[in-house]
Amino acid sequence: MSRKDFLVLTIVALVLLPFFIFPPVYKAYVDFNASHGMVMSFIKFAILATFGEMIGLRIRTGNYNQPGFGIMPRAIVWGFLGLTINMAFIIFNTGTVSFLNYMGVDNAGRMLAGDLSVAKVLVAFSISSALNLIYAPVMMTLHKITDTHIDDNGGTIGGLFRPVKVGSIMARLNWHIQWNFVFKKTIPFFWIPAHTITFLLPADFRVLFAAVLGIVLGVLLSVAALRGANK
Repeated sequence: MSRKDFLVLTIVALVLLPFFIFPPVYKAYVDFNASHGMVMSFIKFAILATFGEMIGLRIRTGNYNQPGFGIMPRAIVWGFLGLTINMAFIIFNTGTVSFLNYMGVDNAGRMLAGDLSVAKVLVAFSISSALNLIYAPVMMTLHKITDTHIDDNGGTIGGLFRPVKVGSIMARLNWHIQWNFVFKKTIPFFWIPAHTITFLLPADFRVLFAAVLGIVLGVLLSVAALRGANK
C-alpha cells in the first residue's frame, strides 16, 4: 500500500467513524435522510460515486486526481444523476409492484415489505431487472456523455456549463465497449444482482447502498476504459 492510499483510507475512516461511535450523529443522518431524501441523494452520489471514479483513475494512472480530471464537475454531475436514480427507485418500485399485481401476483408489495423469503427476493429481483434493463442503459450513456464533455473542457467547472455537443460526443463513444462490456456484462452479472439486494433493504437505506455501489461503478468504468484503450 502506498503512502497516498494509506492517507485516503485514513480520511475515509475518520469521516465514517462518527456514525459508528456517536449514536446522535447516526440518528441525525437517518432523520435528515427521511425528511430530505432528494437532497441526501444528491450529496451521497456526489461524494461516493465521485470517489469511485477517483479510485478508477487510481487504477488506470496511479493517481486519485490529475489535471483535467475535474473532481468538482464530476461531483456535480453525479449529484444530479443521484436525483434521477432516487426517482427511478421510486418509480420502478411502485410500477413493478403494480405490474406484478396486474399479472396476478397478489400482494407483491406486502411480500417486499415482509420478512426475507423466496417471494420477497423474486419481487426485489423483478424490480431490479426492470430498473436496470430500462433506466440503467440511458443513465450510463448520459454519464458517459457528461464524462466526455468534462474531459473535452479540461475538467473545469466553467467548462461543465458550456453547451454539451451530444451528437458529436455520441459519434465518438466506443459503442463496442459500451454494449459488449458495460451493458451486456455489468448489467446482468453485477447490477441486477446488486440492486436485488438494494430492494431487499429498508427504503431509507436503498439510495445509500446504491451510492456505495457507485464506488464499484468507478472501478467498472476504469476497467471499461482500459479495455477500450486496448482495442
